[in-house]
Amino acid sequence: MTAARPSSHPALRPALTAAGGLAAAGAAAGVWGAGIEPHLFTVRRFELPLLPAGHRDIRVLHVSDLHLAAWQRHKMAWVARLRRLEPDFIVNTGDSFGGQTLPQVLRTFDGLLDVPGAFVLGSNDYYGPRFKNPLRYLTKPSEGSSGHGRPNLPTAQLVAAFEDRGWARLDNRSARVSINGTRISLAGLGDAHIGLDRPGPAGPEFDPAAELRLGVTHAPYTRALDPLVDAGAQALFAGHTHGGQIRIPFWGAPVTNCDLPRDQARGLVDYRGVPLEISAGLGFSVFAPVRFASPPEVSLVTFTAP
Repeated sequence: MTAARPSSHPALRPALTAAGGLAAAGAAAGVWGAGIEPHLFTVRRFELPLLPAGHRDIRVLHVSDLHLAAWQRHKMAWVARLRRLEPDFIVNTGDSFGGQTLPQVLRTFDGLLDVPGAFVLGSNDYYGPRFKNPLRYLTKPSEGSSGHGRPNLPTAQLVAAFEDRGWARLDNRSARVSINGTRISLAGLGDAHIGLDRPGPAGPEFDPAAELRLGVTHAPYTRALDPLVDAGAQALFAGHTHGGQIRIPFWGAPVTNCDLPRDQARGLVDYRGVPLEISAGLGFSVFAPVRFASPPEVSLVTFTAP
């Protein structure tokens, strides 16, 4: 006699099918976010008509949040080829290290260091990556890396290498440069994410004779952006947010990891009437190696005469 085979209750079948579909979708999203999208490097392009009439265009390449690990050879090769964009000036808003990777970072930036540029440092240029609970990002900005002992990365060597090639450091400093006949004044603040934004008594200072005034900082906290705007910045550059890193399609970034609203996690946004270009950056912490709906990027901002 053949035993009867148990069968699923008909009412359970839709639930099981849905559960299976969700599991498959989750697995596909995981494969995409961890293995595919982190390699889909892109160039975002913006145009800002801020130059005086008759001045030649200025192409500014904005690079941020490289977070370079030693094994990320595809990223190294892609960044090394960015010289083909023919930028006139480069702004690097920090977090270049992904650990003890000074030789790899300098090799990656080597060709770009032949172009005039300026930079600020992020927390990950001082402190090596540490494991953090990623769910805490959903409730408040992360605590940065301060308070975990002394900096343990070759920060001084990185700064010296950049400055020896002509890039100006802007952490709580100012600089001047002339590009394509336009006098540019730059002012920056240190990384507000770890409390290094320390302007002097007079705050950030721009050259009053400049024809273009650019403010630069790593993390776009309002307490770092406001002094730059108050000092007269005509445009602002920042990174840090990773564009949210894991974005929800048709909804956007759940967090910015600073005090900006989540709809200002990346791109060209308005901040108190001043254009703020926030790069979603090129990388991620080695302890959170995933990007979803926020592909790695650099920005090419062309300043034009109106």
